[in-house]
Amino acid sequence: MRTVGVEEEFLLVHAGSSQLAAAGDEVVAAAEAASDGQFEHELKRQQAELGTRPTTSLSELAGELRRRRSELASAAAGEGARLLACGTSPLDQHVSTTPVHRYEQMMRVFGRVARTQLTCGMHVHVSVESPDEGVAVLDRIRPWLALLVALSANSPFLAGEDTGYASYRTVLWGQWPTSGIADPFGDVAGYERARAALVSSGAAIDDGMIYFDARLSARYPTVEVRVADVCANAADAVTIAAVVRGLVSTAATAARDGREVLGVRSELLRAASWRAARFGTEQDLVDVSTAHVVPAWNLIDHMVDVIGPALLDAGDSDLVHSGLEDLRRRGSGARLQRLAYTSSGSIDGIVDAVAAQTIA
Repeated sequence: MRTVGVEEEFLLVHAGSSQLAAAGDEVVAAAEAASDGQFEHELKRQQAELGTRPTTSLSELAGELRRRRSELASAAAGEGARLLACGTSPLDQHVSTTPVHRYEQMMRVFGRVARTQLTCGMHVHVSVESPDEGVAVLDRIRPWLALLVALSANSPFLAGEDTGYASYRTVLWGQWPTSGIADPFGDVAGYERARAALVSSGAAIDDGMIYFDARLSARYPTVEVRVADVCANAADAVTIAAVVRGLVSTAATAARDGREVLGVRSELLRAASWRAARFGTEQDLVDVSTAHVVPAWNLIDHMVDVIGPALLDAGDSDLVHSGLEDLRRRGSGARLQRLAYTSSGSIDGIVDAVAAQTIA
């Protein structure tokens, strides 16, 4: 059974006003002092991050996610802030950088892209047996990554305005020169050549800035899938993590069976990712096998059929089917935010709705 773990990034908002709170260091320190969980500061002081332990059990993952969110929210409350599981800030964009040498170097090298970057994603780690298996997986999951963008979409607003996108975080994150879909690597040597070239070219200051949509983790024996927005609802995060584990297991099996990598060009995959970011699951998405648009949920159902044997082997089938059905019924975080704005008529209504859902 492959282990799965999740990292989630959050915004911090002043409890008494609709302004971002530059309390990341204090919130992380308070959470660490009160818990045995994994918490970290982020690029901006208006953010905080949590990580779960690797586990084979999705029920354990769900329990830990809710527990860690609650602990981080309690730590934020102690600093006069609220925790917001939101991919971009619907509030102001007055941000400050966490005073760490590496981050300060990023400011100097990447200019405004780094200075104004304030996005919150979810990274899913799934264990692999070796780097060779990991690269084989990376090459084979490329066609499915845009669907994860659509399912997790939770960033329609930026600085008080509706961007028209379901996941505007995807657009903003794409400004980094190493972000996005990568060509197939072929083998570990090919992956290492690509990684080293981005560092030596100055597109990344170190290996931690290799921001591929999916990559080999620099710290763990895992494949790390990085395309999802942080989900407003923790249950959606667990569903997406289960789908990612199914994709990884299916790809690893295909590699062991000698099945070739599907030859989809990177520019088509970028187009598919753009459309997923633009519309989420609310309109048609790109079937990269035909380069035509099809109903979003038809494509998602097809993906679930493809990974069905892996879901059954892991005991994840019922959870994935019920979780996706719930998502289909109520929509992702992008719909939650737009409904909250429509009903309240204000950005404050979005903050209230997302903050409540973050710790639900």
